[in-house]
Amino acid sequence: MKKADNLPTMSFDNQQDWERWLAEHHTNTEGIWLKIAKKETGIPSVSYAEALESALCYGWIDGQKASFDDKYWLQKFTPRRPKSIWSQVNCDKATALITEGKMQPAGLRQVELAKADGRWDVAYASQSKITIPADFQSELDKNQQAQDFFSTLNSVNRYAILYRIHTAKKPETRSARIQKFIEMLSKNEKIYP
Repeated sequence: MKKADNLPTMSFDNQQDWERWLAEHHTNTEGIWLKIAKKETGIPSVSYAEALESALCYGWIDGQKASFDDKYWLQKFTPRRPKSIWSQVNCDKATALITEGKMQPAGLRQVELAKADGRWDVAYASQSKITIPADFQSELDKNQQAQDFFSTLNSVNRYAILYRIHTAKKPETRSARIQKFIEMLSKNEKIYP
């Protein structure tokens, strides 16, 4: 197991136990490493999907995933930081939780803050749903070498580029990133070897 922080490692037999813990501790801890039992073990455990749902309700978010042992893996959960970006997947989950009446005040506050400052409207797409933005496609169309190399990238490298373009906050930052990626691609360079 690789943990670069001193957060406690905890496990919960079910979603209700995890939610009870969050209800009591969501405002007074920096986060935890949640031990989630591997499916084949048969060990009672909150699932990742259940854990994420409950975390969103209390204004928390998932982070790194890490190995633990042959029975468990770890998922980091922490309170959402101010100005943290939202994924479209989590926006959709949060909207459903609000509709279902499950969202808690702390989670609703995070949604309202994200809507107020624009982060909600610029949520990033998941790897399977992200599309090539028109401005980047236009630059690819002008550089055949970059376009050809981009088409050979695996999904991880493609997403790394598209995510970085999508999450640029200022137009000049976005433009600079696009130019940098076009230059890299024209030299057959990728982000991850």
